[in-house]
Amino acid sequence: MENRATKKIGSAFIYFFGAFGGILFGYDIGVMTGALPFLQRDWHLTDAGTIGWITSTLMLGAIVGGALAGQLSDKLGRRRMILASSFVFAIGAIMAGFSPNNGVAWLLCARVLLGLAVGAASALVPSYMSEMAPAKTRGRLSGLNQLMIVSGMLLSYIVDYLLQGLPHTIAWRLMLGLAAVPAIILFFGVLRLPESPRFLVKTNKLKEARQVLTYIRPDKEVDPELKDIQKTVALEAGAQKNITLGTLFSSKYRYLVTAGIGVAAFQQFMGANAIFYYIPLIVERASGQAASSALLWPIIQGVILVLGALLYIVIADRFKRRTLLMLGGTIMALSFLMPAALNALLGADKFPPMLIVVFLSIFVAFYSFTWAPLTWVLVGEVFPLAIRGRASGLASSFNWLGSFAVGLLFPIMTAAMPQASVFAIFGVISIIAVLFIKFAVPETYGKTLEEIEAQGTNR
Repeated sequence: MENRATKKIGSAFIYFFGAFGGILFGYDIGVMTGALPFLQRDWHLTDAGTIGWITSTLMLGAIVGGALAGQLSDKLGRRRMILASSFVFAIGAIMAGFSPNNGVAWLLCARVLLGLAVGAASALVPSYMSEMAPAKTRGRLSGLNQLMIVSGMLLSYIVDYLLQGLPHTIAWRLMLGLAAVPAIILFFGVLRLPESPRFLVKTNKLKEARQVLTYIRPDKEVDPELKDIQKTVALEAGAQKNITLGTLFSSKYRYLVTAGIGVAAFQQFMGANAIFYYIPLIVERASGQAASSALLWPIIQGVILVLGALLYIVIADRFKRRTLLMLGGTIMALSFLMPAALNALLGADKFPPMLIVVFLSIFVAFYSFTWAPLTWVLVGEVFPLAIRGRASGLASSFNWLGSFAVGLLFPIMTAAMPQASVFAIFGVISIIAVLFIKFAVPETYGKTLEEIEAQGTNR
């Protein structure tokens, strides 16, 4: 670390590779969307439960990975854990690509391993980025994480589309195995990253912490911010020795922890990943077009997501967090509820099935610049320093728990009821999420991490 700290590292390099873990997150969310139809054909998979398990086991691993990484990052550091997660991800991707014929158990194990790494990245990147970014631009810089996630998703959709002409037994293996490429890029990039200055202060490496701050702050801000960090660390040092899972929900931390975990959970239970995992199957059911030939639709969704992430970076530090979340959640709820309402009014025989896909695109558009990026901005901002690693890991685990439930249950639900009815259920959950933001989440816009902590723990 000493040698790394004495060499000048550009802030652009730090923020780019600090957020690059999102590429892994996004690629593996998206890649199964295109790979699944070819895998189904290759292994003759028809059971909705098996399809759901293959899709959702990644999230099962991510639940564990997020919690473990959060705890370990408080002991070993954010940077070191991001490095480890990139290595594990590469191994999992290669395993998935080399799955033996009809080796469902092997593929499930590979997906769990990938999930461990993806869950770790989802917990570590927001914490790292929020601790590196200044308060006035923290929303925009933390939004880089979401841009990386959706770029990874779009990349996976494009790879799926380009490989669809290959024999189906080869196509899905390449789609899954190529996930190792961004993991290797991340590994070598993170080798040069500095550790978070807040973690360095916690471990009494003040000289190194000051050096890192000089990379990412104007000279006049370095010493005042270092003093603020030292003050917060000193106040929390005694409490942190006795931090347990129960401590997170003690009267001191309950408000902020509930807010962060709640936002992370609602982001998934609102149903976004039902679209991202299963859009070819949704289009197939709506249009009668084969899922394996509907791979242009994921690219359309991916482009919407990337444009939304770019829009968020532009507007992030101009609007309050709660305003954007409530606006996005309201439109998203209507996008899910309208197909069911129109289906009831017009009748199933007169309702154009592809209209569902149009409403889903509206959902994706508003999700892309509100709930998608702001969830991880809030998770990175709202937790006090003493519990940030563990609380971020727990929030990540709840997020992945929601993703797991949606990935597993969506094909089963759509096999049992009309698609419009399934999305109406998600619409009701979206309304509840908006009410949660209004009544249970503090405003963090424009505040330093220390001010947010003081505001939340003094309630």
